[in-house]
Amino acid sequence: MTYFGFLARFVGIPILVLLILHWIDLRRGKSLPNSLRNLSWAWTIGALVVVAVVYTTPWDNYLVATRIWWYHEELVTGIVIGWVPIEEYTFFVLQTVMTGLFAVWLFRRTPVNPLPSAATGQAMRRISTLVLGIIWVISTVIMVIALALPETNWRYATYFGLEMSWGLIPIMLQTWVGADILWRYRRAVLIAVVTTWVYLSIADTYTIGWAGTWVINPEKSLPLLIGGVLPIEEAIFFLITNVLVVFGLTLAIEQTSENRVPQAVKRWIRQRIGNTQTPPLGAAE
Repeated sequence: MTYFGFLARFVGIPILVLLILHWIDLRRGKSLPNSLRNLSWAWTIGALVVVAVVYTTPWDNYLVATRIWWYHEELVTGIVIGWVPIEEYTFFVLQTVMTGLFAVWLFRRTPVNPLPSAATGQAMRRISTLVLGIIWVISTVIMVIALALPETNWRYATYFGLEMSWGLIPIMLQTWVGADILWRYRRAVLIAVVTTWVYLSIADTYTIGWAGTWVINPEKSLPLLIGGVLPIEEAIFFLITNVLVVFGLTLAIEQTSENRVPQAVKRWIRQRIGNTQTPPLGAAE
């Protein structure tokens, strides 16, 4: 299967289905709760696409350049930016759009829980960030050792260390800003993350195990295969990236988040993303 074939089947089709579901919601006048109207959800997803591409590009180029994973040249178009095929950049965009659309669709259907008290919320933000910070330190140490000692068994932890040290930094920023806000919408957040995580992991299992579109270097990944096919690092990658999208979207469009952002940053965001009073594409919310 070509890489674009994978994108069309496993990401493009779900996006089309979700767009139809959103259109149906708009026709029926089903909108987001008032607490999730801080910024336009559509423009926020667009902004997240930009962030995803900018943040992921250097890291993913390093992975390909160092042969942590590679793709079969006959299954891509041959258009490469850096070390990475254009299809990979397209995946960054489409995954963010798919996960974002699914999360918004869920937000219209799940109840809004009360926001934890100020003291509880502060404790949630500090504790969750501290726990993630400890995991980040451990993962970074593992990464450094694996890169420094490539001839030892530590090399098998290379991919794991790289993705954890890369992915946990923005997640820690998100929990520091609004772990309590994320808890308020925990049902929709959990369903959005778990569903997209499992779905993309299954799709990746097919692509690695049967289609052969790309390969994860067994010399630089842990000998832990889900279903005997999917490297554990690939499942972790989809978990991290979907968490980043869902957390980022939730915090951006939630009203309470605005009080935790400096005024200069808020003005900059408003100028570029706007708010839900003038939503794009005729959206009702």
